[in-house]
Amino acid sequence: MTIRSLPAAPEGRPFAREKPDLPASALERWNGGIRAAGSDDNSISIFDVIGKDYWGDGVSASRIAGALRSMNGADVTVNINSPGGDMFEGLAIYNLLRDYEGKVTVKVLGLAASAASIIAMAGDEVQIGRGAFLMIHNCWVVAMGNRHDLEKVATEMAPFDKAMADIYSARSGLKAADIESMMDGETYIGGSEAVDKGFADGLLSADEISTEDESPAAALRKLDALLAKTNTPRAERRKLIKALTGGMPGAATTTDGTPGAADDIKPETISSLENALAALVK
Repeated sequence: MTIRSLPAAPEGRPFAREKPDLPASALERWNGGIRAAGSDDNSISIFDVIGKDYWGDGVSASRIAGALRSMNGADVTVNINSPGGDMFEGLAIYNLLRDYEGKVTVKVLGLAASAASIIAMAGDEVQIGRGAFLMIHNCWVVAMGNRHDLEKVATEMAPFDKAMADIYSARSGLKAADIESMMDGETYIGGSEAVDKGFADGLLSADEISTEDESPAAALRKLDALLAKTNTPRAERRKLIKALTGGMPGAATTTDGTPGAADDIKPETISSLENALAALVK
């Protein structure tokens, strides 16, 4: 299959929305330390959330567009390990890869969930690790208003869910009704199953994947994921991480202009973190 034969994704953002938390199941399964074992000058790494996150990081369509321009049509490898994020950014990145003139090889190293799974479909060839997963589901939004407002939001979301289902169906060859059922159920698809069902073309060898990233950023994201699993509210998680780091981009500052740790972290949050960390070493 060539990506030019896949359907284009709709563009734009039909409604304003607050960015919701990522699915807890995706955060639980995501190991942010997974990376490609080797280096390739013509490769793009998608090892973060899709779209800007609460730290101002994340993989944006503008970043991918810039990377593709610098490659001047040469064949490109896209390595993915992401829990997903902004679906509209994901669709935009999918379109960029779909329209790229060189061959696009996608390698799912760990997790390609939600918006990242759509990006993974945009390859002339898709390879996936044996222990890796795709996750597909319907798009999420945070909405408020009366029943007419919410009805309007649901109506506006429907074409985007259908577009995603069409992309999965075109890639895999599965019937649209089967894909829609999988999306309704928030389905995780393991490496071998992804190949069997047509979402991927082959399995990666173990020596193409590394789990040795011990960067501070990877550690912070793991802490955030652990707290999310304990149902700690997002605001409390942000306060704790800012306190641990002495301030992050966007954090409150002290009167002398230096970064300041967040105040008023609830004792329950510290306890949740201690319990989550204790579970790791059992």
